[in-house]
Amino acid sequence: MLTERLQHVIDAQVEGSPRARELLASLEGRRMRVVVRHTPWEVTAHAQEGRLQLLRSDTAEADVTLSGTPLSMLSLLRSDDPAAVIRRGDVTLTGDAEAGARFQELAVLLRPDIEAGLARVIGDVPASGIGSLVRKALDFGRASVNTQAANVGEYLAHEKRLLVPQAEARQFIEGVDVLREHVDRLEARIAALESREKAP
Repeated sequence: MLTERLQHVIDAQVEGSPRARELLASLEGRRMRVVVRHTPWEVTAHAQEGRLQLLRSDTAEADVTLSGTPLSMLSLLRSDDPAAVIRRGDVTLTGDAEAGARFQELAVLLRPDIEAGLARVIGDVPASGIGSLVRKALDFGRASVNTQAANVGEYLAHEKRLLVPQAEARQFIEGVDVLREHVDRLEARIAALESREKAP
């Protein structure tokens, strides 16, 4: 049921985007499998007859496979630069590079606002609950990253007497800052959704 409702959202977005229709024409017959690790959720996006069809049970070989954990997939959806998330290795994209680049551009064009999309698919109240759960998970993830960073720094400084290379430290700090910005934006969207739900 959820897949069918998401299909309607995608169809509507394709209809309103000439570039998305152009990309779908160039991807005719191609498949991208999306695998959310550690969950049973797996879906194939199949470009066929001007539509991006979502198939839950598809045994055909995929041209491209995108895989990642639930939180890394959320990060990919929320990122202003999805390619950077892939380059960091948070999610993996394998298969035909050209098709992968086109599917990636198509995903950026079609990605719905997460909270608004959830609200249309499952209703405002469940969407708010899911949003709250995601926010707590991201808060836990952010706290874990900060704790692990402190522990590693202390170990290297006091136990091993080693210094962290400046480039690696800078990259890590920038990654934490990017994650913090994404979490803050998501929190603002969830707060807006919750206030709309409480409004008479």
